[in-house]
Amino acid sequence: MKNSQILKYSSFAVIFGVLSQSFSPSVYASHYGPGIEGLDNAKAPGPGLYYRGYALEYRADSYEGEGAPENSEVTVNVAANRFVWVTGANFLGADVIAETVIPLINIDLNIGNGAVRDEQFNVEDIFVGSVLSWHNQWWDAVAGAGMWFDTLDDDSPADPGHDYNEVMLTYGANFYLTDKKDVSISALSRYLIPDDSEVDEELIVEWGLKKNLETGIDIGIVGYDLWQTSGGNSESHAIGVEAGYFWGSIKLGLNAAYYNDYDSSENFEGDTFRLTLTKVL
Repeated sequence: MKNSQILKYSSFAVIFGVLSQSFSPSVYASHYGPGIEGLDNAKAPGPGLYYRGYALEYRADSYEGEGAPENSEVTVNVAANRFVWVTGANFLGADVIAETVIPLINIDLNIGNGAVRDEQFNVEDIFVGSVLSWHNQWWDAVAGAGMWFDTLDDDSPADPGHDYNEVMLTYGANFYLTDKKDVSISALSRYLIPDDSEVDEELIVEWGLKKNLETGIDIGIVGYDLWQTSGGNSESHAIGVEAGYFWGSIKLGLNAAYYNDYDSSENFEGDTFRLTLTKVL
């Protein structure tokens, strides 16, 4: 892995609902950071246009491994805009979906108690992709592919650009455990393949266990797991909680989540706070 990428914040990702993949702030080399999609993360909506906005903050004041000296910390703030078009077309029995993600990121790095100090705000590399979504009485499933395009220069340690393109493959499923579909378990996986041989491939799995209350509020346990798969040994594991509500009269939903990195190797270890707004257009 490039030294400049060890401290890079991995960005935003994609799809919708549990199908959503957007991004979360974690300091990984790839473009997609885990922790953005939690409850019902492999469930796509019906035909139409959708906007999803993500506001996220990641704070870490410890690094587990040799990638950074002691007294190193990072704070990442993200405002990401995702546009999803569920086309109404059908292919292989699945709904066809197109999407794009345009993230804005502020990264504040303090490495070695000030040995490296940098803060940058900019538009992050842009994602364009497509997804297939299947539906059943007891499950939903998604599979997709897209590309993170190298649209931003990488001139300093805290710049959100990556200096390479990256293919992202998505696959996941949502299972309903009751007839009323008020209890569900989901898992959404992403495999990231950079076009730079010096950057490792990564596998990310985001998961959630949801209960829908009679009030309409969704609550549940969420988490993620990340592993480098092509030579690197960085990994990270987190668990947290999430709650959300959808106002049908105004076609708007809001979710809030908190994650704690309980185990990391060759990576920062910290906390993620996320707000997700979903609007039917």
